[in-house]
Amino acid sequence: MIRRIDLRGSQADPRSLLPRAAMDVADAGDRSRPIIEDVRTGGAEAVLRWTEQLDGVRPPSLRVPPEVMQQATDALDPAVREALLESIARARHVHMDQRRTDTSTVVVPGGMVTERWLPVDRVGLYVPGGRAVYPSSVIMNVVPAQVAGVASLAVVSPAQRDFGGWPHPTILAACALLGVDEVYSVGGAQAVAMLAFGVDLPEGGRCEPVDLVTGPGNIYVTAAKRALQGVIGIDSEAGPTEVLVLADDTADAAHVAADLISQAEHDVLAAAVLVTPSEELARAVEMEVARQVAQTKHVERVTEALSGTQSAIVIVDDLEAGLRVVDAYAAEHLEIHTRDAREWAMRVRNAGAIFVGTYSPVSLGDYAAGSNHVLPTAGSARHSSGLSVQSFLRGIHVVEYDANALRDVAPHVLALSAAEDLPGHGDAIRVRLSSGDVR
Repeated sequence: MIRRIDLRGSQADPRSLLPRAAMDVADAGDRSRPIIEDVRTGGAEAVLRWTEQLDGVRPPSLRVPPEVMQQATDALDPAVREALLESIARARHVHMDQRRTDTSTVVVPGGMVTERWLPVDRVGLYVPGGRAVYPSSVIMNVVPAQVAGVASLAVVSPAQRDFGGWPHPTILAACALLGVDEVYSVGGAQAVAMLAFGVDLPEGGRCEPVDLVTGPGNIYVTAAKRALQGVIGIDSEAGPTEVLVLADDTADAAHVAADLISQAEHDVLAAAVLVTPSEELARAVEMEVARQVAQTKHVERVTEALSGTQSAIVIVDDLEAGLRVVDAYAAEHLEIHTRDAREWAMRVRNAGAIFVGTYSPVSLGDYAAGSNHVLPTAGSARHSSGLSVQSFLRGIHVVEYDANALRDVAPHVLALSAAEDLPGHGDAIRVRLSSGDVR
């Protein structure tokens, strides 16, 4: 079911040997652009028309009414409510420590630079709704935005035919538990466009445009975020989910197999990769995968994901070689199942999130570890971070120099402006020197 790749003795770049799932964002962009333009010019009616065409249902209104939110909350299973509240509490606990404070630096006497941290004014949060329901994604988007101090939050989630054209009720309940009451029944590229441009609502009121859109979605959501970047800020271009497990002969094959399957059930394009120097573990995991897949609910989806070119068991010479593969691949989720697992984890340079030891599986991070599960995919962990409080903050430098401090640095500014052939820059200094403002 899951193929093997033998890298023992190889000096090749692991990135060329570990392909990811094919995802043609450019092709999706060709399909998304007409939707975006239609929403830009046609407003809410275009949003509703595309929703009906693509999701097979026309929501009774774009904004979810308070009574529908309340009904979803009242009907929430008590065990799910308790789990959501615990997840919210743990996420708040972790994200509160990510808050930034203003810092003032005295560069020279009379010259100071203050860095202020200000939240984005208004944010649109995308919560997917396709093969599965993701109330956990509500938490992972909303909590860091609230902790950052974002004053205005709008959540969008696809209309569901099975729920009268509203988003899944568990998503609505999660929003209500977080105190978010501006929720829209719309998904896909039309949702991103609506957030970017704003629309007047047929039921009255308005969805005001946002400054930033965060949250994962399908390829058309990703394409729309790419197309509208600049009109809005975005967190990332999310691709299919992925897990890489670095393991040695101490790993429990049943645990490793279960964790590979847990990510494979997300999507047929999900990537599940095991990197190990142990052939014995590789064989045991192959056997466990076959056994456990036969018992899982989404057997066809999991089988397709594990059989795809994006999934593999990779045999390496030793853990040092395995670490090189780990850093080259830069997985969204990385698990370490080795002796001295924390020591190996602390040596990793590139990963979205790292799960250390057999009792820290990715599924814990998906729901209740306190960490954020909106993470960089497709190798972008080499240069990008997961969603955090920082994602919703902007650093602004406030520069304050007095006359003496400017006079002292003026020769350096004049020299550099001349070197760059920008005499107007120098003149902005000279006018202050010659006018007597700077003595």
